[in-house]
Amino acid sequence: MYSRTIAIIGGFLILASGAGELYRQKPRSRSLQSTGQVFLGIYLICQAYSLQHSKEDRLAYLNHLLGGELALQLLFILYGLLALAFLSGYYVRAAAQVLAVLLPLAILLIDGNIGYWHDSRRVEFWNQMKLIGQNVGIFGAVVILATDG
Repeated sequence: MYSRTIAIIGGFLILASGAGELYRQKPRSRSLQSTGQVFLGIYLICQAYSLQHSKEDRLAYLNHLLGGELALQLLFILYGLLALAFLSGYYVRAAAQVLAVLLPLAILLIDGNIGYWHDSRRVEFWNQMKLIGQNVGIFGAVVILATDG
């Protein structure tokens, strides 16, 4: 849960660095952008960890993914590779483009399934809305990185 907050902070750092601005008035801050990328990498590591060790998250992904355990392991590897790209600073744009495709699917299918979380897992409605809002903020930061020239 706190990893999403760290990723939101990373998104604000990326935005503050000047990434995504078409008409920059001042020079871009690479240190802010790289710090934001590290925070997004930490979030992805936590997501990968939760896919392996959180019973609730595993069941949610297994109930909503085609392919079962194999798809879950591939998603774990993908999150790990994306985290490595964000933490190292190499292939950040390509990793952000992949994540910009992956995150909306996870938001809609996993976190957006309010009936699953509220009825069967007893997650409070507004807590689930907060998680969805945080994911949308993370998606915004990823889109900025994916489209940044």
